[in-house]
Amino acid sequence: MASQYYQEMQESFRNNNKSREFPAHTAKVHSVAWSCDGRRLASGSFDKTASVFILEKDRLVKENNYRGHSDSVDQLCWHPTNPDLFVTASGDKTIRIWDVRTTKCVATVNTKGENINICWSPDGQTIAVGNKDDVVTFIDAKTHRSRAEEQFKFEVNEISWNNDNDMFFLTNGNGCINILSYPDLKPIQSINAHPSNCICIKFDPTGKYFATGSADALVSLWDVEELVCVRCFSRLDWPVRTLSFSNDGKMLASASEDHFIDIAEVETGEKLWEVQCDSPTFTVAWHPKRPLLAYACDDKEGKYDNNREAGTVKLFGLPNDS
Repeated sequence: MASQYYQEMQESFRNNNKSREFPAHTAKVHSVAWSCDGRRLASGSFDKTASVFILEKDRLVKENNYRGHSDSVDQLCWHPTNPDLFVTASGDKTIRIWDVRTTKCVATVNTKGENINICWSPDGQTIAVGNKDDVVTFIDAKTHRSRAEEQFKFEVNEISWNNDNDMFFLTNGNGCINILSYPDLKPIQSINAHPSNCICIKFDPTGKYFATGSADALVSLWDVEELVCVRCFSRLDWPVRTLSFSNDGKMLASASEDHFIDIAEVETGEKLWEVQCDSPTFTVAWHPKRPLLAYACDDKEGKYDNNREAGTVKLFGLPNDS
């Protein structure tokens, strides 16, 4: 028997399965993220800029473009509780903190290498940034000074704190999840999660689970307390690049080079919906309050219309009649 939640969401998506695209950048979009209050969506691009949109009912309205980086903006994230601040990680060996109220760069922090991943601690006090040389730097969000720096002997892919802020997780190129205590950064455990490269990691908002995506095209769901794998999702055929839990923690979106985004029911692993795409998907992010999914694809690739503008941000879950 399908769960009541499953039936409700199926019904919801039957009426709200429209996707719409919004011009955001002049080159491909690497990262999208919602502010904690869900009012704004930020996107970071190969064109060296970040863009911020305001969500108005069923559309995204461009608010501002943020310039300053001299290389690609590879990842960005918002402050966990302040809806006005976000941070960008760039290949130009800096991170920048921006304030949407002044549209200015609040701080530029120089780092040692080309930055590829970034996350903000749940308590808002620390920003962790990882670079291409597998160094993770922990930066004080107030003083903008480096608190700690860790060089790892393996390929670091994505990084995240747990929701309680007392452990720090890394996914690595050997298929492992490495867990460190925080703030003292002592190794607690290394979990052999996948037979190949473990690419992305996300914690669900309720703190019960985290999910990892791997080059073996599997998404695995883990119990945070027990650190055991509770189930796998295997509908994708390509390396899983990006994951996002819905605001209630009950849905998990995952995407890859497959031309669809898989939306699964977390508790059963059942497919709730799939969002059709014309090309590989780089990034997905559920809205923090509504069943709306922001995503960005590799618009320019392949046999499609090459004149189509790269650099759009897409929104799925809009009313069919909108």
